[in-house]
Amino acid sequence: MARKSVREKLAEEQAQWRPGMPKPRRSVRMLFASTVLTLQALAVVFASLAMIGLYRGNPNLPWMIGAGLALAAAFIGACAVLAKPWGIKLGWALQLLAFGLALWIPAMALVALGFTGCWAYALVKGKKIDEENAERDEAERLYREQHGETASEIRTEA
Repeated sequence: MARKSVREKLAEEQAQWRPGMPKPRRSVRMLFASTVLTLQALAVVFASLAMIGLYRGNPNLPWMIGAGLALAAAFIGACAVLAKPWGIKLGWALQLLAFGLALWIPAMALVALGFTGCWAYALVKGKKIDEENAERDEAERLYREQHGETASEIRTEA
């Protein structure tokens, strides 16, 4: 059987949608992780621009800038594959590669260390929040089954 394109999958999901259906939650872990990777990509771009002033006249400067920009592009690209089984491992590998910029700009070791800490925190805390959300969603589903209420019937008192 041929794989379905993204457009075909989306069309099927839209066709099955009915008013009042709950929208599935997005992963907080993926949101946090992709935010860290995006911010780290910006830091790497700025570090690459700083190399222009630090290494003016160096014949390897274009390669150094190219390596920095390629690393920044890899950080952005990793955001797209975080949900894959190997996406988090790619993120860890990129964290290690970020320390390589310290060869040209020593202060980038501190920046990379800070972002690696943020990356680890995003993964741990995001996973915990996702688990709590899943428990909350299950408790809400059970409540609705027991009380026969739908999402549109539940009212909050002001």
